[in-house]
Order: sequence, then C-alpha cells, then structure tokens
Amino acid sequence: MRISIVGLGLIGGSFAIDLRKAGLADALLGVETSGEHARRALEMRLVDRVVSLPEAMRDSDALLLATPVDAIAAMLPTVLDAARPDQTVIDLGSAKLRIVEPARGHVNRARYVAAHPMAGTENAGPDAALEGLFRGKTVLLCDLDDSAPDACKTALEIFHAVGMKFEFMASDQHDRHAAYVSHLSHVAAYALSLAVQTEEKAGYAVPRLAGGGFASTVRLAKSSPEMWVPIFRHNREQVLKSIEAFSERLQAFKACLDAEDYKKLEALIRDANQIRDLL
Repeated sequence: MRISIVGLGLIGGSFAIDLRKAGLADALLGVETSGEHARRALEMRLVDRVVSLPEAMRDSDALLLATPVDAIAAMLPTVLDAARPDQTVIDLGSAKLRIVEPARGHVNRARYVAAHPMAGTENAGPDAALEGLFRGKTVLLCDLDDSAPDACKTALEIFHAVGMKFEFMASDQHDRHAAYVSHLSHVAAYALSLAVQTEEKAGYAVPRLAGGGFASTVRLAKSSPEMWVPIFRHNREQVLKSIEAFSERLQAFKACLDAEDYKKLEALIRDANQIRDLL
C-alpha cells in the first residue's frame, strides 16, 4: 500500500514512524507546506519523498490528512474531487462535524473515512513525532455508514498497524464527547497557565514552588494556538457547553469555601474521586 501523509507534525510524523515499522506501506509520501518541516521530515526518514498534494493524490492508495482542522476542512473537497474509486481518504482531525457535513453530498463521499486518534502531546513539528504514540490508544471512527466498505477496511488496517483500539460513533456525538474529554482539558490548562503567570508577574515565586501535580495539570497549556484555535472554532458550541458545565462545578467549590461548608466540599471531592472507575 502506498500511503501519503498530509502534514508531517506530531500526528502525521508519528503515524509515519509506526507505519514504516509495521511494514504496511510500500512507500510513504509526505505533503508539507513548511519547507523546514519538509526538510526535517526527510532527514528523519519519516517519509520517502515530499510531494505536492496533486502528486500525493495521483501516487497513493490512501491519504491521511493530519493538518489542523481548518486546513483539513479547506482541502477535503479538492481531495475528494480527485479521489479514485479505489482510493481511501482519512482525516485525523480533533473536531468532526464541520468537516464531515460539507462532504455529505459529495459524489466521492464513500471514499472518505472520518477519524480522530485520541493521542497526542503538547509538542508540534516533525521532531515531536514519537514511536508508539498510538499504541493502546483509541481511534474514534465516525459516520462509517457513509464510507465504502473497502475504505473502512483500509482505515482499520492502518489504525490496527499502529496499535489502536476502535470506537464508532456519529460525528455530532464525537464533537460532544471530545469537548469534554479533550477540548475542555486544554481550555482549563490555558486558563490555569494565565492565572499562574498573573501571580508570577505580581512577584510570587509560583513556578519555583510548583510540584508534579501542577506540571501535569498545566502541561497542555504548551500546545500551540495554530492547532487549538481552529479546534475551538470548529467545535465552538460543544466547547461552550463544556465550559459552562465546568464553570458550574468551579462555582460549587467556591460556594463551599465561601460558606466554610467543608462537609459539602468533602462530598464534592468524593464524587470527583469516582473518575477512577471511568479511567
């Protein structure tokens, strides 16, 4: 199988590493708009060649779209226009509905599989690519009834090759769930980072006092705006709902402290502890 990866950053580069190791691809082609990222991807042997998008469409059996979601949404109609009857197009974006909806009526919609691998780090670019990033993680596959059986089979082969587990859902369900388990985490990390930096500017030695808990909580605040602003824009309504729900819980904690109601505060924490049963 000849596979093209559009976008050679953390996600695309990590797929390249594991697909090469798995031996699934006879050739790995890359599409990358950043000249520096393209040069580095070739140095790291993430891909065999860096080509244009039209060349990738012509020369590959499957394409993985691993750019920010706004770029995926912009390129998908053009990619589907050129898709062959035996070709599979897979998008790896973190928000789905605004990508999937415009493609619903496309004559080549069946060649397209909407997916979201639930894995990543706060880093970006080819040097962020990691071997084994996806092993044991879950990929959310959306609206598979709209995808051709052979396209679904190809997508499953690719995700199986990098060691992923599968979950299936509609794209609107995906966006609702992703808002809570992924997107809200980033909002909270960014907000915490800003709050801490405000304290530091006021003369408090916050970073020097911080322990492992703070570091793990705020890690996501290092994630780039180039990736996350488009995600928040694409999934705006669901992210707003998740922020509202989170704000209500924050206010509940504040109310307990305002009232010095430590019994209720303990109950809130014990309820929160039940997350152990979900993870």
